[in-house]
Amino acid sequence: MSDLEVIALSLTAEYMSIDSENNLFKKIDATSIDNLLERSQFNKRRKALFGFNETVRLKLAACFLEFEDCYVIDSMPLEICKFARHLRIKICREHFNTAPAKGYCASQASWYYGYKLHGVCSVSGVFHSLDITKANVHDIQILKDVKYQISDCVLLGDKGYLSSSQQLDLFETANIKLETPMRKNQKGYVKQPYIFRKSRKRIETLFSQLCDQFMIRRNYAKSFRGFKTRILAKITAMTIVQYINKFIFDRPINNIKIEIT
Repeated sequence: MSDLEVIALSLTAEYMSIDSENNLFKKIDATSIDNLLERSQFNKRRKALFGFNETVRLKLAACFLEFEDCYVIDSMPLEICKFARHLRIKICREHFNTAPAKGYCASQASWYYGYKLHGVCSVSGVFHSLDITKANVHDIQILKDVKYQISDCVLLGDKGYLSSSQQLDLFETANIKLETPMRKNQKGYVKQPYIFRKSRKRIETLFSQLCDQFMIRRNYAKSFRGFKTRILAKITAMTIVQYINKFIFDRPINNIKIEIT
């Protein structure tokens, strides 16, 4: 199989909510793909093509983002096991720098063990950039990298990104205006405009679609390399569906569950 065919099969499986490779190969008729790889070889090729997969995603996203001047940033927890098992589990622990960690999810008011997915998306709902960190990394730390990815725009975030020093740094280095809601006990409290609050919900909708259609919270990977490959494949599959919706069928890009055949 060519690299393009491996990526195509991987993304098709993610769109069809088939995130188990054993299940995928059981569903494939052996006569329908003459050059089908053996399952373990497919898995190795898929992980080796991580960079190519990201190139595909960036090319597709660029078709939507050329004239964007407003983005939304947020994070979501990626649990790799139940918290009660975190002391004895060995998944993704092959290297200290990429090993999972214990973190707290404020929206769910609970502790979890795993990683955080950080995303920057446009107001229309297309991911611009992504990052995966340990669960104990604070959201503010990601702002240090954002200034190298976007510039000359408005960036909407929740209260987790509230930092006057980072806000000033983003504006001075990349002309990024960081808009976050103020805490009610802050001096000079002013309620954030409704348009910003409404636009910020777009990325929360994307995260919900990733959990529902692409089952991003379900993990079958044993290594961090396999884990990040699966996460990227799910987001790339979503971007492809958005591209097909807009440029082929001319319909709302975020109709993710609609048939594309």
